[in-house]
Amino acid sequence: MVLIVGCGSQAVPDPKTAADDYAKAAERGDADALYDMMAARGRADYSRGDVARLVREQKPELQERARDLQKSPKVLAHARLRFRDGEEASLELKDGRYWVASAADLPGGARTPEQALDQLRRVLARRSYAGLMRVLTPATRKAIEDDLRGLVEGLERSDTLEVRLVGDTATVTVPGGHLVKLRRQDGVWRVEDFD
Repeated sequence: MVLIVGCGSQAVPDPKTAADDYAKAAERGDADALYDMMAARGRADYSRGDVARLVREQKPELQERARDLQKSPKVLAHARLRFRDGEEASLELKDGRYWVASAADLPGGARTPEQALDQLRRVLARRSYAGLMRVLTPATRKAIEDDLRGLVEGLERSDTLEVRLVGDTATVTVPGGHLVKLRRQDGVWRVEDFD
């Protein structure tokens, strides 16, 4: 896993300093300072000229936000923990230490059916096989893994399997009872379905 914020003995900078710098730059209408504070993702969305235009057009709103920031100095710090499969957990800084923000962020840590459904949606959206396996019940996970293992073993000597061709389609019965359907499109054979 990779921690997005600093790790090891490196001290985490105080987010209040960044908030104070932002408030001062917004109060002055300093577009260059605001742009220089932006992360790479923000700079990909807005050029220096875009930020200057927004500051000119929205200076009163920026100054109001700056005053609000200076009145309420409470700053919340969050970090994301990225796993190898691309999934993330959110962390929250409190009392000088990062804490897991919610049990739902732990792999398979859903406390409600709605959280389990959200985890399923997230792993499917990421196309994360490892994530999918974590949100399934142990029995379902074992059944899927056994089924896939059987398919892998049955395909180990794919050059010896009997292929039934009909035009641009083919079917192959794999040892272990699996059936693989293939289709040729633009001269390339691809798996269309398997069970």
